Amino acid sequence: MAEIKDSPKELAERIVTILDRHKAGGIKLLHTGKKTTLSDYFVICSGNSGTQTRGLADRLEYELGLAGVMPLHTEGYESATWVLMDYGSVVVHIFNAETRRFYNLEKLWYESEEVDISTLLTED
Repeated sequence: MAEIKDSPKELAERIVTILDRHKAGGIKLLHTGKKTTLSDYFVICSGNSGTQTRGLADRLEYELGLAGVMPLHTEGYESATWVLMDYGSVVVHIFNAETRRFYNLEKLWYESEEVDISTLLTED
């Protein structure tokens, strides 16, 4: 098993690609490194149901795990309304639609730079 030696941005982009491949909705990548010491990047996306939200978290953990990258911490998996996966330099937020609208992290972190991920996303 080869271990990933990606930079924070490369890891974030790899995460975006995995989530997109598994049909996550509304994927956003925010560069938070200049605004907080929590992480360099936030990846925010949505699942259509609790089953899909957990499935996205499972696939992400599995695929990155194959490359030797495991989350430092995961929260919210059981409720599946907001699954947070902490990969150190990248924090992943997988929401259901209602919870994403309620917390509106994009607005909360509006001063963070939104990274253009259009080249990473597949067309529907």
